[in-house]
Amino acid sequence: MRKAKYDDLMAKYENPMEHTCNVGVGQSWVSIDGQCPDGLCPEAWKIMRDFVETLAKGGGDFFDGWMRNPHSAMISCNDGFRPVSFYIETME
Repeated sequence: MRKAKYDDLMAKYENPMEHTCNVGVGQSWVSIDGQCPDGLCPEAWKIMRDFVETLAKGGGDFFDGWMRNPHSAMISCNDGFRPVSFYIETME
C-alpha cells in the first residue's frame, strides 16, 4: 500500500479540511463474507468491493493479465488529493 499527497493541487482546489484519511501505510484488513472490514474507509471499500467479491469467489485475472498474481488487484481510493493504493489478494 502507498499513500500520495498532492499539496499543489490541495492548495489550488481543495477547501481546508480538519479531518482526512485515517489509513496508514502497513495496515491490513480481512474481509469476511464480502463485508467491509472494521476500520477501513467506507469510500475505499466502495472502490475495492467488486474486486474483493470476485477474488473471494475464485475469480481474478482482471483485465486479461494485468497483475502478475492473477488472484490479486491493485486499486486506489478516489481521493484525488491524497490517494491511497491498496493491494488486494486472496488468502489461503
